[in-house]
Amino acid sequence: MPDARSPIKHHLVLYRRDPEQGRARFFSLMIERDLFGTIRLVRNWGAVGSKGQEKVDIYQDEAAAAQALAGLAETQRQKGYTDLRSNAITSKIIARRAS
Repeated sequence: MPDARSPIKHHLVLYRRDPEQGRARFFSLMIERDLFGTIRLVRNWGAVGSKGQEKVDIYQDEAAAAQALAGLAETQRQKGYTDLRSNAITSKIIARRAS
């Protein structure tokens, strides 16, 4: 259950593995409020295991930030990224069906 006091409102992690090049990459999107109530969309991306890069965009309201998050996530999915949480859940379902 989400904590109402948490500054983090939405968090999405996308993952892509490229077996031909032997590397894995991540793309993280998070909507948060800073101490002054400013709504920020924070993007982190890079190779798995690295610190990666970060970019922060400021939005007037949470709906605009959520719309931007959805658009960025869709762009990354078109590039072959998948939702990290979905992968974990799918693996558990497959394991249960196999047993």
